Amino acid sequence: MNPYRRIFSRLALHTACALMASHAFAAEPILEDWPQFLGPRADGTSRETGLLERFPSFGPPVIWEKEIGTGYSAPSVRAGLLVLHHRIKDEEIVEAFDAATGKPVWKHGYPTSYTDPFGYNNGPRGSPLLSPEHCYTLGAEGKLVCLELKTGKLLWQRDTSKDFDVPEAFFGVGSTPILEGDKLIVLTGGQPNSGVVAFDAKTGKTLWQSVGKNNWEGQPMIGWPGDREVSWRAWEKQASYATPVAATVNGERVVFALMRQGLVALNPTNGAVHFSRWFRAQVNESVNAANPVVVGNSVFCSAAYFGVGSFLLDLKAGNKSFTQPWAGRSLEIHWTTPIYHNGFLYAFSGRNEPDAAFRCVDFKTGKVAWERDESWRSHSSKQPSVYGRGSAILADGKLIVLGEGGLLGLFQANPKQSEEIARWQAPQLHYPCWAAPVLSGKRLYLRSEDRLLCLNFATK
Repeated sequence: MNPYRRIFSRLALHTACALMASHAFAAEPILEDWPQFLGPRADGTSRETGLLERFPSFGPPVIWEKEIGTGYSAPSVRAGLLVLHHRIKDEEIVEAFDAATGKPVWKHGYPTSYTDPFGYNNGPRGSPLLSPEHCYTLGAEGKLVCLELKTGKLLWQRDTSKDFDVPEAFFGVGSTPILEGDKLIVLTGGQPNSGVVAFDAKTGKTLWQSVGKNNWEGQPMIGWPGDREVSWRAWEKQASYATPVAATVNGERVVFALMRQGLVALNPTNGAVHFSRWFRAQVNESVNAANPVVVGNSVFCSAAYFGVGSFLLDLKAGNKSFTQPWAGRSLEIHWTTPIYHNGFLYAFSGRNEPDAAFRCVDFKTGKVAWERDESWRSHSSKQPSVYGRGSAILADGKLIVLGEGGLLGLFQANPKQSEEIARWQAPQLHYPCWAAPVLSGKRLYLRSEDRLLCLNFATK
């Protein structure tokens, strides 16, 4: 055989093998944990692939399901463990299950006497935060707990309501802690200047306290009549139901905390306040609940009570000042955090069910690109026909939507029009489904107040 032909044959064989290996590697689906509120990047997005393009009328296959205790807390998933924070009788329980089978692995409980003053359920609202070694939870009464992730062993705990003089909240404690390096940052709502507290993540020791009278006193009350300024009151509620968001902005790490009074930007190293922006309804019976959305050097906030609406800020270098490209009512979000994708926000707008609308809004201008009416009263059929005030996450270019009545939907993330691909009313779920879907390992987890479902969301 010609030696040159032999060389070329071997080169061709090696090239073909390399191409086949490359193709096989490229086709391998991406899998992710969901270790905290709103997923791996805390923004409701997943990079998982190999997911259902649509599902039949009878819905995705159910892998397992179980009756659970009460609460609004979405589960979190890490290293094959699903951790749920719920309440059974007079105990708040942090419980770990095998994420694939639903079999119990460990649980830790402690007594609670919380009663919601407005008649909502009495369970925890925040989601577990899972690091490689630890599980952190914040209960409805403000009990902050650190457990060993593998075993559920108690490592440390704090009673934030007592330690930081926290006025009683409207609906209990609803924010979730975040990790920023070795600091556990918690929106506690303490008086007079402990609205946000950083703890040593390993020991629970207080590292810094910030936000309250010092930064709000004298601030302009934007959106309120007249040239009013904040006059701080010792009994003022500070806590909101939004979880802090940490991001790199203008080359520096910043923590954005949407308090009951409005948005505060903090230095996570020492808690120093960069700026405060008032954002609150004029009536006392009002809350902020949707997380800030940070994109580049811009931050978006929204609320639904009494026409507060939304705003977008562009932060200047140094992060101590900003411009405001727009403010308005194109989104009035009650409790779900909007999904950002390719320059647009996707979110359910409206404080109450009769106001519910699923909208796509231009992030930079605030203009509504499209809207779907999701009010049950405006449709001839009952609850299962619409999503109400739903929640959404984004994966594989599609929005996975869970309506508050248990309607599961799949939408194309399309700014030109509302494009629903599939829908299924989960018979096991009922109103209120106020926890956003959770996606991990191509399994989709959905919960109502008393039921947890694990669905197979894989293409194969």
